Amino acid sequence: MIELPIILVFLTIERSIACGRAEYRTGDECCPMCSPGNRVHKHCTEFTSTSCVPCTDSTFLDEPNGLTACVPCTNCDPGFGLKVKQSCTPSSDTICGTLEEFYCLDPTKDGCRAAQRHSSCKPGQYISHTGTTSTDTVCSDCTGDTYSDGSLTSCQTHTQCDTLKRQQIKPGTHWSDSECGPQTSLSMTVIIPAVVGLVVLAVISAVTAVAIRRKIKAPVSERTFPEIQSPTQVSDTEGTSMLFVGTRTDSSLQDSHQDIHQNNPV
Repeated sequence: MIELPIILVFLTIERSIACGRAEYRTGDECCPMCSPGNRVHKHCTEFTSTSCVPCTDSTFLDEPNGLTACVPCTNCDPGFGLKVKQSCTPSSDTICGTLEEFYCLDPTKDGCRAAQRHSSCKPGQYISHTGTTSTDTVCSDCTGDTYSDGSLTSCQTHTQCDTLKRQQIKPGTHWSDSECGPQTSLSMTVIIPAVVGLVVLAVISAVTAVAIRRKIKAPVSERTFPEIQSPTQVSDTEGTSMLFVGTRTDSSLQDSHQDIHQNNPV
């Protein structure tokens, strides 16, 4: 007859034997696990296997299990900079991503558990590296004659008012551009020569106009006309022909005819 202490040792060894990889222990029994997406409805018995039912109402189980309740799906809270990247199913949890202008602080294998908004650059700084879903924005300071309001990806050069022929009202800073006033007037070195030139042209024009006016108003007797010369052939008493050239007027022509008749009667 086996003694009682020996029997208790055998019972302890039997209970300490682990169940198989696809089994779970309940009491003294090793029951088959439910597949992912299902939970235990009834444990197995000496005569029946495990009874399983699907997960419902935004719950899931993503591994083989012996659980009697499914796990609630993760909520992607926009207040933490999260959005749904992949919806929850009975066999997989929700996968969260980051909202626009946020980057992940607590990444998971496929998603993110917590996010933070990208940093904003200050006036006088520019965005040297734009933020991503996994990294924050990197800001750098403007240098020299450049500026940025904090939203630019590079610093801009100050406006040069003198090149625009405008007066500078306010010099530029690293966070603001130069301020230019209305267009400046022409310098005296340009105005004086221009005025002198106009005066000289006006004087020349006036003198020319007076000279032309005087010439037009001069008396007829003072005007010079080309003489109309007509050759007149005259024969003297000895038959010698002579050619006289004179001014052709009515009185001179008449006198010439009379002299010819007197000297050469028919």
